[in-house]
Amino acid sequence: MKPTRLLLIWLGVLLGLSTLLGIAAALQFKMPDTLHQVAWGLLLALLLLALLDAARLRRRPGISVQRQMPGSLALGRWGEVRLTLHHDYLQPLTVQVFDHVPDGLNVENMPQLVELRPGARSELGYRVRPLRRGHFSFTRCEIHLPSPLGLWSARRFVDVADATRVYPDFARLYGAQLLGVDSWLSQLGVRQHPRRGSGLEFHQLREFREGDSLRQIDWKATARQRTPIAREYQDERDQQIVFMLDCGRRMRSQDAELSHFDHALNACLLLSYVALRQGDAVGLCTFACDQPRYLAPVKGTGQLTLLLNSVYDLDTTQRTADYEAAASQLLARQKRRALVIVVSNLRDEDDEALLTAVKRISRQHRVLVASLREEVLDQLRQFPVQTLPEALAYSGAVDYLTRRDELHDRLSAHGLTVLDTLPSALGPALVTRYMGWKKAGVL
Repeated sequence: MKPTRLLLIWLGVLLGLSTLLGIAAALQFKMPDTLHQVAWGLLLALLLLALLDAARLRRRPGISVQRQMPGSLALGRWGEVRLTLHHDYLQPLTVQVFDHVPDGLNVENMPQLVELRPGARSELGYRVRPLRRGHFSFTRCEIHLPSPLGLWSARRFVDVADATRVYPDFARLYGAQLLGVDSWLSQLGVRQHPRRGSGLEFHQLREFREGDSLRQIDWKATARQRTPIAREYQDERDQQIVFMLDCGRRMRSQDAELSHFDHALNACLLLSYVALRQGDAVGLCTFACDQPRYLAPVKGTGQLTLLLNSVYDLDTTQRTADYEAAASQLLARQKRRALVIVVSNLRDEDDEALLTAVKRISRQHRVLVASLREEVLDQLRQFPVQTLPEALAYSGAVDYLTRRDELHDRLSAHGLTVLDTLPSALGPALVTRYMGWKKAGVL
């Protein structure tokens, strides 16, 4: 409980009056004795009113609060939370409401003043914006309750337990179901390469059409039907994709509001959505984290939900990526041939360890190494150089990128595919490469 501005003003006025009377007495100005009596009377009356008002405030019934919030939120997107206040007051009352929001969530429109009317419930809403993924618990709500005379304000804490999960930015994934897959991919900047030859999986027999290849003719069916019959192929299904996701310190780099790790998660979810729609199986393997996680490749749209629940609370660590240990972990669990996508931020010091690990994996699986490049390096390389510090920064960026390109060239020389891209462009780049390989039948 604390005094309100009204009580402080009255105390200030009476204190000022008493000070003036004291100064007048010190200067031997003759003042009526009744003024001193009035001043002390007003002060005593204010004290009694304050004590009475405080006692009435303590006896005031509490307010119950009900919170309505989504069970899940998307990283970086605003979500709405609504509070409903229930009370038994017989007179209108204005209270201040402040909901205790966990750290990691931005808040808008909080605290708020709400008018409580007799016989009616009061509602208010505010917005939250997650800054990181994970599980967030709401424990209580704070209400500033004024006294009947407005001289005091009391803080009442109402226990309202709720929880929500913050997932990667998956809203566009589910929103994409309202669109055709091809048009959605074109909006993301994904280019599908033309098919080079036929797919690997037979689909059906049909009549020969203009533009079909002679190699598609099924001669036995043609002889039976006495008309040209062609074989029709489709992209091979039931393939497996496994993401090897680096959770180490290099993925903590920040580009705009998202870290490299969050960009990588969004890209993995994007490709997972496309691959699952194509009939392929998707899995996940993490390394350089406190507790490595493994999700076996499974087909079906339900796998995307499992993938989201497996990574929503995953975070980076200060550890250095151990590629050889990650390769051993993957090979021990993934026996069937798959497309293994290694997502990391490669440096020149990764040469031998990375090359050894990826070559081990490539003996059994097809490997794609996705290397994230800091956007600030491209900006430094394009920034005009006018001063010595700018020249040093430019030279350092060029030297770093050159060493990085040399590492990529060494990986490519051993027959490994390397995808060097900015974090924000990783998703469309992965989908473009996947669709190109799938159309060409090389997966």
